[in-house]
Amino acid sequence: MNHETQSQQVSSPPLSTAKRRLSLPIKIGLVFGAAGLLLTIIGIFRGQVPMAPANIAVALLLGGGVWFIIAWAVATAAVDVESDIE
Repeated sequence: MNHETQSQQVSSPPLSTAKRRLSLPIKIGLVFGAAGLLLTIIGIFRGQVPMAPANIAVALLLGGGVWFIIAWAVATAAVDVESDIE
């Protein structure tokens, strides 16, 4: 390329490294993990979890973590199947 064509090209804004590195299954897992955390927090405020710090920590870990793992696994399987079909 010569100097004129280089100056005419529009450069896209750089993406943050975190957005580039997260795959679709990870993004889906994070969304569902956040939903699980939200539902767990609602359950804590409604009195479904004893008010001991260890119980709350386990509830948050299980609520967000399990939803994340399951959503990530399903999304990963779906992406793998789609890549095999193509």
